[in-house]
Amino acid sequence: MKGIILAGGRGTRLHPITRGMSKQMLPVYDKPLIYYPLSALMLAGITDIQVISTPDDLGGFRRLLGDGSDLGLRFSYVEQDKPRGLADAFLLSADHIGDSTVALVLGDNIFHGAGFSAQLRQAAADVDGCVLFGYPVRDPERYGVAEVAADGTLLSLEEKPAHPRSNLAVTGLYLYDNDVVDIARAVTPSERGELEITDVNRAYLERGKARLIPLGRGHAWLDTGTHDALTEASQYVQTLEHRQGVRIACVEEIAWRMGFIDQEACHRLGRALSASPYGQYVMEVAAAG
Repeated sequence: MKGIILAGGRGTRLHPITRGMSKQMLPVYDKPLIYYPLSALMLAGITDIQVISTPDDLGGFRRLLGDGSDLGLRFSYVEQDKPRGLADAFLLSADHIGDSTVALVLGDNIFHGAGFSAQLRQAAADVDGCVLFGYPVRDPERYGVAEVAADGTLLSLEEKPAHPRSNLAVTGLYLYDNDVVDIARAVTPSERGELEITDVNRAYLERGKARLIPLGRGHAWLDTGTHDALTEASQYVQTLEHRQGVRIACVEEIAWRMGFIDQEACHRLGRALSASPYGQYVMEVAAAG
């Protein structure tokens, strides 16, 4: 399975702080925001990842992430010169996807919860159609909304409905089979001129090949698109890390525990960051074995 991180957009809801840098480079407590969606792909076992961003911001991601080899990954990069909707990611990354299945994650989404990584790996191992992840929210009219039957069958999908049929938001993590590129090519722009991911998902639903995994109690899904949400995400991460003594979305530790790199390489990556508590943590977990 190939991975895509969509880290484009202008971040206008976070102005003025995003006028000089990408939203996905902003700190969420002790690490850049993009580490969190990256960690989700890594936990799914994905090692070949393409980052999509604006021409102005791609340089920053290249400096931060490099070619991925230090983490046992392979990063590639592609420009999105202007926002054209989430489904545009499949057109931009068609060569990257090739004949593989693909996971798309939005660069400003944070996922955390007990058993989430195992759940994700299981879903990624056998994708026939599309797999969506749902999360209950208080304001579903801001999101794509899923309607699910009592037996868990996905019934309908609506994009930012005025009168939502449920409070189950479709999160920014999507798994697809290889048909997704052709389906995205057939999507027509919406009234706001964008290729909507909901239209792609509906195409799968009409084929009877869309399913939704609910993320309920014990899970957190954080969308960091506003100043308050960004602050709350930082506070959430800080609280958990201080109480539990582990770091969320520590990509060096994940790379080691997933077998992408060995213990020595993990320690070396921590040593390069040893002036910070984050780097000291990486060295400590590597040394502990």
